[in-house]
Amino acid sequence: MKPITDRKIRHALVGCGRVARNHFDAIAGHADNLELVAVCDNDARTLAERRDRYKVPGYLRLEELLTREQPDLVALCTPSGIHPDQTILAAKHGVHVMTEKPMATRWRDGLRMVKACDEAHVRLFVIKQNRCNTTLRLLKRAIEEKRFGKIHLVHLNIFWTRPQEYYDQAKWRGTWERDGGAFMNQASHYIDLLDWLIGPVEMVHAMMSTTRDIEVEDTGVLNVRWRNGALGSMSVTMLTYPKNLEGSITVLGEKGSARIGGVAVNDIRLWEFDQPRNYDQQIHQANYKTASVNGFGHAPYYKHVIEVLRGEAEPETDGREGLKSLEILIAAYRSARDGNAVGLPLEY
Repeated sequence: MKPITDRKIRHALVGCGRVARNHFDAIAGHADNLELVAVCDNDARTLAERRDRYKVPGYLRLEELLTREQPDLVALCTPSGIHPDQTILAAKHGVHVMTEKPMATRWRDGLRMVKACDEAHVRLFVIKQNRCNTTLRLLKRAIEEKRFGKIHLVHLNIFWTRPQEYYDQAKWRGTWERDGGAFMNQASHYIDLLDWLIGPVEMVHAMMSTTRDIEVEDTGVLNVRWRNGALGSMSVTMLTYPKNLEGSITVLGEKGSARIGGVAVNDIRLWEFDQPRNYDQQIHQANYKTASVNGFGHAPYYKHVIEVLRGEAEPETDGREGLKSLEILIAAYRSARDGNAVGLPLEY
């Protein structure tokens, strides 16, 4: 695929709802390299608001946008269950795709997305903005430098709240086909940390429950065993009263212990190792305040996408990388459904 080097990257945004705000801000911050050429949404009122605000054409149908505007890149901020068909449509038009999490709600759909983009020779980016967090970058560095020694135990908490009113705002929310539950949707970026930080997962065992008036789970627990011998767990709920409380990860090893807390892994609260390093003094600068569970990772993620499309870097979170967390999610749902542990890789 030919790098785009002699002009701004023509970018279109599909789905103008909740998470799109992070994209609009990121696009504005990279105006030297990105040109927003169109927006798309199936809600006429929302579409008109975004069209008028950003002074770009608005489309109710993605295919019409792709045909008329011929963007280089589309960002999919739509319900997860329709990412696959939209990705394949964009690929057929020779357009690069950046999709929000999760890339799909079914394993076979994730595979279809990767295959379509490979065959069309376009990039498929799966947004993992938490990987851009300064706090998690430090943790990743410590793990790669083996400062923990053997990792014994890992635990993650996602204690957030999604009242019934949240699910009632759109018919697709809280459905199996288009949304997925607390693990698939809200905790998806934390599922990604299981593989990205600790390594390939060997086995999972999950239990889930539902309290809200929705099809999917709003609470669950997940036990994990990694191929490197580490054990871990994850606790997830969207029932925290009265507001989002915590998004955290704790890593305990033979030579070090670390915990990153806050509402969205934004605050390093424990950082103890047997051997100090010069960058240990950076932990206070790495911490940041946020009231949003999305954090501030979209802007640096966009920077990376621009560098890839300019031919200056290779993608860190392409479709195949996105499949790793999707496989863990599918394994967790199978485990909760069947009441037993599920090994990875999955057999189909």
